[in-house]
Amino acid sequence: MNMWAYVVRRLLLIIPVLIGVTLLVFAVSQMFTPEERASAFIKEPKQAVDIENIIQKYHLRDPVHVQYFNWLKELSHGNLGFSSVAAMPVWDALIYFLPNTAELALFTVILMIPISIWLGSISAVKQGKAADHACRLFAIVGWSLPSFWISLIFLMVFYGYFEGALPPEALGYDAGMYVHSANFVRYTRINTIDALLNGELWVFGDALRHLILPVLTLTIAQCAMIMRIMRSSMLESLGKGYITTARAKGASEKTVIKKHARRNAMIPVLTVSGWAFGWLMGGVVITETVFSRNGLGLWWAKSATQLDIPAILSAALFMGIVFVITNLIVDLLYAYMDPRVRLG
Repeated sequence: MNMWAYVVRRLLLIIPVLIGVTLLVFAVSQMFTPEERASAFIKEPKQAVDIENIIQKYHLRDPVHVQYFNWLKELSHGNLGFSSVAAMPVWDALIYFLPNTAELALFTVILMIPISIWLGSISAVKQGKAADHACRLFAIVGWSLPSFWISLIFLMVFYGYFEGALPPEALGYDAGMYVHSANFVRYTRINTIDALLNGELWVFGDALRHLILPVLTLTIAQCAMIMRIMRSSMLESLGKGYITTARAKGASEKTVIKKHARRNAMIPVLTVSGWAFGWLMGGVVITETVFSRNGLGLWWAKSATQLDIPAILSAALFMGIVFVITNLIVDLLYAYMDPRVRLG
């Protein structure tokens, strides 16, 4: 099977999986009463006055299949209800909170994956030596330390001791005022990307400075996990027969490591990296809270404590879709790196 046929097949398989996600989320919603589920259909607070009218309008006491198709119809029109915590419709809240979380996830992944692969490769190649012990110590410490503790230490040092060198929040005062002015065009609502698209390098620098501490906090924990997997996978690859054959044919050690061992060791790393990215896109509550980044995780955490049903359902639906898309991308990368996957 060629690559394009594999891609088409994987894209077609997404359809039943997404339907399954909607069925699961809808099944969870059935745990609530019709009065509670009605909040997932209102668009503004004043509609909550006449809950019974909402129940009748959207058939919330009808048979389950009727309710499901009505819910899908509203979903297709972007009506996810009104979030009392965000004080706006859920769809608008997603658009408002997502960029902060997406920016954090994007920069973490950009830093996390190369560092993990590099450290894992060094640890495997230098097995039993000082470099290996140092990498393994980093992995153990990074995985063991609570993220809130790392966050607070970073803030104490780089914001407290060095007097605001690396501050929390998303932007400084001047950059924040300029970004929300009429002179700044919001293309993606992601500060760093929009700053570059507007040609405002000083805004990009300010946004990047505010990203350093939360990104480092998340990278340390994620690197620790992915690096250990990369090391184990690399050690397994180095013990395979094709590595011995490549060396016997006179291939340099650099070629053996990079072209043969590392490429084959990447498969399990892709899986874990995809899972990590999906987890990051769901919002990292502690990191967003400590660094005052108003993202999805902070919104959904508050929604859970206040039983904001529309927001809670949006979290389940959003995370389901994110992991479906992430798994698709990982599957396509599998096929690119190992032709045996698409021939299976």
